[in-house]
Amino acid sequence: MIKRQFIPFSEVRQHKAIIVDSMHPNGLVLSHWRGAPSPAEVRDDTSAAIVLNALRLHLPGLDLPYVTANHFDIDGFVGVWALLNPEKALENEELLRQMALIGDFRELDLNHPLAGEALKLVCWINARERDMFYAPFAADDMEEKEAKQCVSKFNYFLREFGRVLQDPDWEKGVWEEEVADVLLGYRDMYKPDTRLERHPDIGLVIIQTHRPMHYYALFSRTKGFDIVLSCYDDNRYELEYKYTTWVDIDSRSTLPRITLQPLAAQLNELEQSGYTWTWDGITETGPLLRLDGGQLSRMETYDNPTAREILSSSIPVEDLKQIVVNYFKVAYEGIAPKRYWSWEEVKELNRRSK
Repeated sequence: MIKRQFIPFSEVRQHKAIIVDSMHPNGLVLSHWRGAPSPAEVRDDTSAAIVLNALRLHLPGLDLPYVTANHFDIDGFVGVWALLNPEKALENEELLRQMALIGDFRELDLNHPLAGEALKLVCWINARERDMFYAPFAADDMEEKEAKQCVSKFNYFLREFGRVLQDPDWEKGVWEEEVADVLLGYRDMYKPDTRLERHPDIGLVIIQTHRPMHYYALFSRTKGFDIVLSCYDDNRYELEYKYTTWVDIDSRSTLPRITLQPLAAQLNELEQSGYTWTWDGITETGPLLRLDGGQLSRMETYDNPTAREILSSSIPVEDLKQIVVNYFKVAYEGIAPKRYWSWEEVKELNRRSK
């Protein structure tokens, strides 16, 4: 069996490699990024799942000796680790798939028998990443950007992960605080006073609950939906396109992202709090529409809702919900869901709607 090694993304021009959760022409791409040329027979929702499919099928091209990625996140890390440890990866295949789903799409489902163990591992990575290195997207503000900075993360986690995978409870002191926070929010999501309204025709789910919570809890009931409107006490709101519409998921069709700018304009005409509704562009990983969100960095936008202030709006919750639903119903009129939207198709639809 070939012995592979991880190399920094900057070296892929000199060394043909397996490129995980990224894209580059010099090698075999195993990525769910939109437009990535991953082989059709191994496509899946996460990049880690694509890698695991490739290992199970003995995909031609896996004989390359180098593996790389241009950023560090849980999905990409799991894919890289699996290629360097293929036998252990296939022994723990379903656990690793759960890790990627929780880490990338934040869709925790504790009904899955391995989700609890996967959550521990994901939160261990989160804690070690935050305490020993830097938070996701923090490299945006550093002199050396993510593709270079992430190498130190890969070196550490590739060395340590196998030990923790064997028994996550060895590292309980590292992950237990975040796991407890997730489980507290998860419990709240299933309380009778948390209400969900689903609009499958526009891919929207509306969550009314008392307080902001960890994303792994908040998105635990959003599987199959791509837009989440969170409504908290005191008329505090956030609307977000999930990461599921930034990548090419294989399990279902999706609608393309539509600009949130006209929706923000509608809300600003009604808003009397003194704050302004702001929106992120459609190519951001998880575009937010919120009051005075323009001051958030990408790192703060990616962080959990509990880590940022969510301001009170003057717009009553029932009015805001109706405005949001009507906006997307009109915006998606005549557009059919499908798989594998290209960014050019998405941008063209948005140009035509102006």
